[in-house]
Amino acid sequence: MVDATTFSVDANNLTMRIQQADMYLKEFENEVKRANGGTGIFRSKEDALSRIKILNEFAPDDPRVKDLFERARKCTVGSAGNFTDVSDDMLAYLRNEEELKATFCKKSEDAWNDLVSQYKDKCLEKVYPAPDALETELEDICGKFVVLDEVRYPANQFMGVTGEFIYVGKRSTGMYFVKIDTRKWLGPYEAIKRYRRQVDSTLAEVSEWTILGEITDITMDIPEASEVKVGSPVYAVVVEPIALYVPGHALGIYDKENENSGYFVGEDEVAAIKESWYTVKSVPADVTPEGLVDIFLHAIKEKNYDLYLDCIQPERQQNDTQKALLLYHWDLHQERLHGEYVHAKVVPEATQISVISGYDDKNDLDSYFLSAEDQQKIASHYGDKVEYASVQTISYDKNGKQLGSPNRRNLIRTNGGRWYIRDYEIRF
Repeated sequence: MVDATTFSVDANNLTMRIQQADMYLKEFENEVKRANGGTGIFRSKEDALSRIKILNEFAPDDPRVKDLFERARKCTVGSAGNFTDVSDDMLAYLRNEEELKATFCKKSEDAWNDLVSQYKDKCLEKVYPAPDALETELEDICGKFVVLDEVRYPANQFMGVTGEFIYVGKRSTGMYFVKIDTRKWLGPYEAIKRYRRQVDSTLAEVSEWTILGEITDITMDIPEASEVKVGSPVYAVVVEPIALYVPGHALGIYDKENENSGYFVGEDEVAAIKESWYTVKSVPADVTPEGLVDIFLHAIKEKNYDLYLDCIQPERQQNDTQKALLLYHWDLHQERLHGEYVHAKVVPEATQISVISGYDDKNDLDSYFLSAEDQQKIASHYGDKVEYASVQTISYDKNGKQLGSPNRRNLIRTNGGRWYIRDYEIRF
């Protein structure tokens, strides 16, 4: 910050000091302009404002100083960022999700208690100390069940000689190796992932699980994730899961007859419950680029995955890799709408449409000289007409403050058909 010792002002150097301050102010104004309503570090801010402050205290009535002061005031306001009023409608998706989460939490808790009670007589009397594999015959514990709390996944995951496991427990109290390379884990685990995507985005933060599993074997392995293992081996009983429970969230159950090898409690009810949320249920054939981006936002906020897919260019969702990326970026969009911003506005006046291939029949100069027949004949030799639309959005946090600078995403349409979102990965 500049002070009077380095920026001294008197009658003789006033004009020069005003010019110097103006130079720094222009830099500050350019930084604010580039931020486009966002906030951040404005490197010229202190240099500009401190100089103008000294000038204003020395010559407050000088019209040149007054002009600098007013420009600095507007620039300072701009550097604070843009704001909007966050309405109840904008936050409806969060309230709906909380209600849905509470409903499934109760269903899962009741189902878990019923499930544990069914296996109560078949469970080990004590979880710890774990059965000593060196002193226990497999016949005595094989087929027994156990409830394991605080199963840390993926933190305690490791690849062993006989399979992939999660170790639970300590060397001093004995360990259990939960087998996770079969459908008995993958079925319920994938079901929990579906629950996260369809119901409760906060599940992404969960790192500890409760497992009901069956003891099926005894093995020896080194419970370390690294390729080079330095610890001593551990004899432990192998547990194969039949249910994964996340207290306060969901219960996934293994079902060998299910096409997904598992389901979460209430999975068949989700679609019907969420149907009443949806403010938009389909994409009109004549949708505008701005309208499509707004529908895309609502599809993500309201967890309508089918509508999300319907917004996206079909050529970007054909093979397994593309489908996996669609899910990956769906998860990212969900996290952002729960941890960064709560709403985004489309800026219609900023939309830019261009023809990237084919004949541009919207060229005013060509249209002036060419008849409709001329244009149609020319267009027939150009092939398919492909257009891009670049749509700008501005995102806002829960306090209504603009988050960062505006972003753009590209849309595409062919031969005047329906618009589709091409770069769906872009954040709002």
